[in-house]
Amino acid sequence: MVTKYGEDGVQLADVPTPSPGSNDVLVEVRAASINPLDKMVRDGEFKQLLKYKPPFPLGHDVAGVITTVGECVQDFKVGDEIYSRPRDLRIGTFAEFIVIDQADVALKPTSLSLEEAAAVPLVALAAWQALVDVAKVQPEQKVLVHAGAGGLGSTVVQVAKYLGAYVATTARTKDADKVRDLGADEVVDFTQKDFADVLSGYDVVLDSLGGTNLEKSLTVLKRGGIAISVIGPPDPAFAAQLGQPILAPVMALLSRKVRKRAKHLGVRYSFFFMRANGAQLEELATLYDSGTLRPVLDRTFPFEETLEAMAYVEQGRANGKIVVTR
Repeated sequence: MVTKYGEDGVQLADVPTPSPGSNDVLVEVRAASINPLDKMVRDGEFKQLLKYKPPFPLGHDVAGVITTVGECVQDFKVGDEIYSRPRDLRIGTFAEFIVIDQADVALKPTSLSLEEAAAVPLVALAAWQALVDVAKVQPEQKVLVHAGAGGLGSTVVQVAKYLGAYVATTARTKDADKVRDLGADEVVDFTQKDFADVLSGYDVVLDSLGGTNLEKSLTVLKRGGIAISVIGPPDPAFAAQLGQPILAPVMALLSRKVRKRAKHLGVRYSFFFMRANGAQLEELATLYDSGTLRPVLDRTFPFEETLEAMAYVEQGRANGKIVVTR
């Protein structure tokens, strides 16, 4: 539980098993994965936007078994193995049980274990929504994915390739073969070269690093291209997504520099924050079951070592998703 914002504000706690509402399912958690978003929420980076009130549990990905269904639930039953990224303000997968709105749930891919399925929801939804819903990637367009060996990047590479794009990615020397196996057509070893010196004419860049990396990403786009960042800064459209248009002027100010630079270059900038969506997870499950997509795991930790698992991710040591299991 997060008892206060900050790294030292997280501790184990005994809490009652939650009760599902009429549109909810109660899920026994079998596995959950760690995401950078967990650290950001823990540290209060979104506390002005997402009103979590300590104490609250962390965890944005889950695979488990339904133990109870609400009276209005029709598509799921007790015993179903599911996976989900619960919606914001209803997270908490680092627990024995979690209540999830049925609209955020899908039957897990049958070809994946529960541990593998837990690694999928957030990154798969993020990749799909960024490339399909926001960028509207078309066959033969050029897509640059930063950090292609990481938890998010490894999924974005696969989805971009499925959509028919020419895919470039940045990675370390030791990961070059791995990202090519995932579908990358071109790999820039960022320990040896600056991607901005060797790439140009791209339609889409997916940035997960921010800062100067985002600024340089704008320069490799063709006119009309779009840079999508999952790390920020937030733009006015994000205020609309949150249903808080009053925050639009603040977000416009936060993203003013990058949006001004993008306009100067004749390209676009978009901040991206994924949304829970069970229907999209159902669609993505078919891609995992067909072998078109596959999860990329680094290692697993027992549930009792969840804090150690988070520290492992924060140290930048993960080469794929980190999963905690029961």
